[in-house]
Amino acid sequence: MTRSKPPKENQPITIVANDPARRKGRRKEIGGSECDDWNDTLFNQTGHTLWVKYSDAETLDQQVNGLVQAMIGIGPQDELEGMMASQLIGAHNASMECYRRAMLGEQTFDGRLANLNQANKLSRTFATMLEALNRHRGKGQQKVTVEHVHVHSGGQAVVGVVENQGGGSSSKPEEQAHAKLFAHAPESTMWGPNETGDRVPISGDAERPVPNARRKIDRGPEG
Repeated sequence: MTRSKPPKENQPITIVANDPARRKGRRKEIGGSECDDWNDTLFNQTGHTLWVKYSDAETLDQQVNGLVQAMIGIGPQDELEGMMASQLIGAHNASMECYRRAMLGEQTFDGRLANLNQANKLSRTFATMLEALNRHRGKGQQKVTVEHVHVHSGGQAVVGVVENQGGGSSSKPEEQAHAKLFAHAPESTMWGPNETGDRVPISGDAERPVPNARRKIDRGPEG
C-alpha cells in the first residue's frame, strides 16, 4: 500500500485521457483495468479494509500479499469487476472483524448481539454481491436449445423451462429442470351441411348456429 500527499488547495491537476504511458495494464490482474493508476487505487482502497492495528511487520506483509493473491484469484476482467472484487473482500474483512469482536470474552451481551447482527448483514451483502458478479459474468443462466420442432398449420408451440416443483433435489440429470415442448393440435373440424363436403372449423367456445333437426314425417292412415 502506498500513500501519496493530497494536492494543495487550488493546485491545478492535469489529466490526460488514454495516455499510453499510463495504460500498460501491468497490474490488470488486480483491478481489471488497463490503467495501473486505477489498479493501484483499487488495491489501496481494499487494503484499508484490513485490520492491521496490532499487526507486526511480518503479519502485515502476510496480509498484504494475501490480499494481492485474493484479488488475482477473483480475476477481474474490467473496472466494474475490479470494484465488485474489492467490495467482496471489504465485506468479508468487515464481517470477520464483527465475528471476532462478538467472541471477545469481556464483550457484553448487547455488544455481542450487535456485532453478530452486523456480521449477518455483511455476510448477506457478500452473497448478494457474489451473485451480481456471477450474473455479470454470465454464470448461473439456463440456456434452452430446441432442435427439430415441427408445428403443423394452425398449431401452437410453447417452449419453456420446467422447474422441479418437488421439495427435494433430484440426483438424476433427467429429473432436473429441462426444456419441454407443448404442442397444441390444430382445431377440430366438422362436416358442414353443404353438398360439396367442405369442412367448417369449430372456433373454441364461440356460439354457432344449431341445424334444424325437425323434418316432415309421413304418417300412415290411423286405424
